[in-house]
Amino acid sequence: MTTAETAFEQAVERCAQERIQIPGCIQPHGFLLALDDADLCILQASENAERWLGIPVTELLGSAFDSLVLGDFDLRAHLQYLPDEEIFPFHIADVRLREGAPCSELLRVLVHRHDQVLFVEVEPFRHTTGQSDYYPLIRAFVSRMHQAASVDELLQRSVNEVKRITGFGRVKAYRFDAEGNGLVLAETADAGYPQYLGLCFPASDIPQQARELYRINRIRVIENADYEPSPLIPVVNPRTGRPLDMSFAALRSVSPVHLQYMRNMGTLSSMSLSIVVDGQLWGLISCHHDLPRPVSFQSRTACELLASVLSLQIESREAHADTQALLQLRQRIVQMLSAMADQDSVSDGLLRLPQVLLDFAGASGAAIISAERCELVGATPPAYMVNALVHWMARHDDGAVFHTDNVRRDIEELPELSTHCAGVLAVAISQIHSHYLVWFRPELTREVTWTGRPEKQVGPQGRLDPRNSFERWQEVVRGFCVPWSPLIIEGVLELRTAVLGIVLRKAEELAQLADELQRSNKELEAFSYSVSHDLRAPLRHIAGYTELLAEVEGGGLSERGRRFLGHIEEAARFAGTLVDNLLNFSQMGRAALRLSDVDLGALVESVRMDLAPDYANRQIIWEIGPLPKVIADPAFLNLALHNLVANAIKYTRGRDPARIEIGALEHEDEIELYIRDNGVGFDMAYADKLFGVFQRLHRMEDFEGTGIGLASVRRIIERHDGRAWADGQIDHGATFHFALPRHPSKT
Repeated sequence: MTTAETAFEQAVERCAQERIQIPGCIQPHGFLLALDDADLCILQASENAERWLGIPVTELLGSAFDSLVLGDFDLRAHLQYLPDEEIFPFHIADVRLREGAPCSELLRVLVHRHDQVLFVEVEPFRHTTGQSDYYPLIRAFVSRMHQAASVDELLQRSVNEVKRITGFGRVKAYRFDAEGNGLVLAETADAGYPQYLGLCFPASDIPQQARELYRINRIRVIENADYEPSPLIPVVNPRTGRPLDMSFAALRSVSPVHLQYMRNMGTLSSMSLSIVVDGQLWGLISCHHDLPRPVSFQSRTACELLASVLSLQIESREAHADTQALLQLRQRIVQMLSAMADQDSVSDGLLRLPQVLLDFAGASGAAIISAERCELVGATPPAYMVNALVHWMARHDDGAVFHTDNVRRDIEELPELSTHCAGVLAVAISQIHSHYLVWFRPELTREVTWTGRPEKQVGPQGRLDPRNSFERWQEVVRGFCVPWSPLIIEGVLELRTAVLGIVLRKAEELAQLADELQRSNKELEAFSYSVSHDLRAPLRHIAGYTELLAEVEGGGLSERGRRFLGHIEEAARFAGTLVDNLLNFSQMGRAALRLSDVDLGALVESVRMDLAPDYANRQIIWEIGPLPKVIADPAFLNLALHNLVANAIKYTRGRDPARIEIGALEHEDEIELYIRDNGVGFDMAYADKLFGVFQRLHRMEDFEGTGIGLASVRRIIERHDGRAWADGQIDHGATFHFALPRHPSKT
């Protein structure tokens, strides 16, 4: 590294370490006092307090604040209105200073508690020009926010409103990307002001500690970039022995580097409003003026409220979009798991649904790598290169998921790979073997227009100088793909968990399990448990939040929006039902049987009563013969009968009249029950598949269901050492049978 490069790195490090929350001084358009919270005596004061009070700061220390105010002002009485959890400056009173003070005008008093002291900030009482009551403006603005069709439109409406309230010459809103660069998405400006709409501000313009301060303190005002800061006396907070932490002080002085940055930009006053979404700094509304400009407390409060409402609106919209995306991800996970469960290998299952595999990750190509083969789907690198990538990941990647949006940058050992793709997302799906699922994305070449070259220089004293140029500068960015979203990475992890616990367990236990039935049961139990564990709670959250969104925001949505919400809720509830059924299915293989005498006649009648709402407006002819008693688990047998009778009702829909016959045949060693209907029937060529998990012989659009009911029936009957079968003919009905032993061996 050259000397210049070393000096630059050191300057960047010094800039990153600048403790801007403890500047030790304030902006001089007001004065600050730090009080002991117990006796309300002054511990620290800004040096410029003497200009306002006519008393040297050293004489102020130790005196009571009330003695500085005209009349019988009682600070402690006013503090009762300060909310206990309030950490931001809170307006408690307007006062005049003591007789003889150089300043006789009305002043505003703002207080907050932090760093073990009570902050008292005193600033001029500024009358707003034009609008004096901002409540109607903000109320009207908030009521119209739902009309915005996009986040960009929300931001544009917000900057227009902020400009109307404050009168700043230029107001813009930008969003930070993953690297911290800020893209200007909305702007309004007076004639003569440079405009930056669509341009990028580099991440280096705002150091990390400044971003954190923006995150916790939602507003910052600089009335005059040429101000002379007023230091605190003493510099050290007597209560902590450290410089006073002024993170939330309205008068806090800012970094000299930032003030120079403003002057370089032709800006002498500014106000920044933070947009915080889900606890993270999403973006900023930035206000600039080419002359010094005070901002009244009313204006600041109105703008701060506007930014908070904007943050909530963006958070709500993004959460809604994430919910939809997450629902789609989980639906595809279920589809892939279902396909894998029906096949002998992961590859065979996924190859049945190639488009689902690609759509799941939003990829152009995918690879399924096992010990035996490398299967490619869509646009991918050649097989030999995919295998080389897998070997590289086995050596270098320590986590379960590897992802990059720039192959050339992050996988230097395989330079040829970047000629075939720009992005890779890979997940290991075995804890023993080098089995991977890999997705690929192509390069997305894009032009980025910066507000000047994103470069800084080192000054004579070794400090980082701010940029001098804000002229447009274009850069062509190559080698990157569309970034992999956190939701997709989370979905891949969930898929991996399910695969490890479900399908691959089947392959890895084949050599150890001799009993085929025991192996199948364990797979199904693990499958059901993993899916219910992974999907049940999130699906309930989706359904619950969708319902809550409809209740809270439904009145402001269009008919189309409410219909979309209904579709989401319906899909989430269907998926929830599927997960619940899977959980019940797994419990059938684990729960102990509690055998007793069961009256089949009474049980069938009870099932009919439970299902009565399903056929309330239909004509069904029931033919129920004499039914004997059997020895079985009443709860499990009730579930089996419920599934079979419900299917008969469902698949006779459209028959007028429908006929359902329930009868029994007594054999020497077993009792057989049958349920016959005149419904749509089925092709006997698929009779063996009827009782499999997720097997459906009819379209879901025609007959609702999750495809688990008959699998549950077989599991229940086999737990009783019985057997289940079916026969039917297309459009001529079906008959489902099960037989239970007269003398079961299970206890």
